[in-house]
Parts: sequence; C-alpha cells; structure tokens
Amino acid sequence: MRAPVSHPGGGRVGSRERKARPVSGDGPVDPQPMPPAAPAGPLEPWPDTVLWQSISTDLIWVELLRLSAMVAVVSLALGVGWAVTGSWPFGVALGAFLLLAVWRAVAVVRAVRAWGYAERENDLLVRHGLLVRRLSIVPYSRMQFVDVSAGPLERAFDLATVQLHTAAAASDARVPGLRPAEASRLRDRLTALGQDQAEGL
Repeated sequence: MRAPVSHPGGGRVGSRERKARPVSGDGPVDPQPMPPAAPAGPLEPWPDTVLWQSISTDLIWVELLRLSAMVAVVSLALGVGWAVTGSWPFGVALGAFLLLAVWRAVAVVRAVRAWGYAERENDLLVRHGLLVRRLSIVPYSRMQFVDVSAGPLERAFDLATVQLHTAAAASDARVPGLRPAEASRLRDRLTALGQDQAEGL
C-alpha cells in the first residue's frame, strides 16, 4: 500500500486526488438559454416565413417631382399675394407652407422605403404607410382582374404600378414603383393564380 505524501504546506495528499472545480473562465461553461424571441406584431405577423420584396427607390424622384410642382404653384400664388398686398399673413403662410413642404419631402423618402410586397401560396401581402402603417392580405381567389398602369413621370423613370381589383372595392391593393418587366410578371402570375384558386373553390 502506497504511503501518503506530505504537502509543503503541511497537509497530505492521498494517492487519488480530487480535482478542484475550475473557478476561472478557463473551464467549460454551460450554455445559457437564449431569451425567447419577441412576438411578431400585427403588421408583421410572419417575419421568418415571408420574403418581403421592396419597390424601386426611383419612385422617390417621381413623388418628389410631383411635390415640387405643387409647391411651385402654391408658393408662386402666395408670393404674388404678398408682393401685391404687402400683408404679412401672406409671408407667414408662405414660410409655413415651405416648412411643410420640406417635412413632406422627408416623409416621401421614408414612405417609399416602407412599401413592400410578398407572394405566398394563397394570397398576396402588401404593406405600406409611415405614420399609419397598413398591411393588406389579398387572397388570390378574390381577385377579379389585375392591371398595370404608368403615368408620364413613371414612364420617364421606367416604372409601373400593379393594381389589384377584388370582389370588394375596399380591399383593392396596389404595388407601385415596379420595373415594367416585374410588373408584367406579377400581373401574369396573379392572374393565373386567381383563376386556379377560383376554379378550385
């Protein structure tokens, strides 16, 4: 039988030593459980299963040009009124209107970036809005027809809008700021899916 060995500090260590549990960070550490994910809100109910597609940012220039035309007309009218009458309310109105126009320009940029759409198996999701956000769910079976439109400014920036018409006019939805090729593809696909869903009812 092996005799115990004396320790320099005065203690004894047996033939079989018990290893101390590491206190420092050198030893293995039990993985901590991940906190539960925050529940999805009503405007983004499927954050992990839906692939959202954004629209072209060229729509920003279209909306800014429309805003600029309106601002120019109103500013000209207020400026002429101020110059002719010399009344200070015209100046105050002009200044307030220009500040409002600047705020609107910033809102246009953010609003365009908020647009998105997603194609699912049985319906189309469309979300938009800045101050008041909106999520529209349009079942393919309720679509009556789909058309593509493009105004002069949209054509100048090579953009088009897909308009969805359903059985209920209040549930109509649109997807602006699409390239013509994507708009045509989306129109044809939604039309085909709408016919298939209607025949399957």
